[in-house]
Amino acid sequence: MAIKTADLCDAHADELQVAAPLLRDYGAAAFGGPISTVQVLEDNVLVRAALEEPGNGRVLVVDGGGSLRCALVGDMLAELGARNGWAGVVVNGCIRDAAEIARLPIGVKALATNPLRSAKHGQGQRDVPVTFAGVTFAPGQFLYADADGIVVAARALPS
Repeated sequence: MAIKTADLCDAHADELQVAAPLLRDYGAAAFGGPISTVQVLEDNVLVRAALEEPGNGRVLVVDGGGSLRCALVGDMLAELGARNGWAGVVVNGCIRDAAEIARLPIGVKALATNPLRSAKHGQGQRDVPVTFAGVTFAPGQFLYADADGIVVAARALPS
């Protein structure tokens, strides 16, 4: 499926939440799939645990509280996600290894980059609704992303 968020907005505006344009593209240009979530603060243990699982075309939405103090995803986690069938990762926080991530077959959006790695305490929550960029991302909803932005729907939408 070729994802074009503008076309989805034209056809399904009344069904969509449209994220504020806060996140930058670091990976594949367009991606989408069912949402799985992680809520953490400067700790990426649960992010790794999620990406170690079979993705089955899902998108991992990571609410890092908007922290810019460290990265929650780097090239090794992005590669792990790609290898395990995740369509993309959306991070309300930072990533690192941006040049390497750009070469991987996985979508990645984040606020910014930071070379500092995160803590490893295993604190946070999995598969709970998270809210940022004016959108509530809930497990099981569908996220669609491209160069124009991110939209979220309660159901899978035809292209």
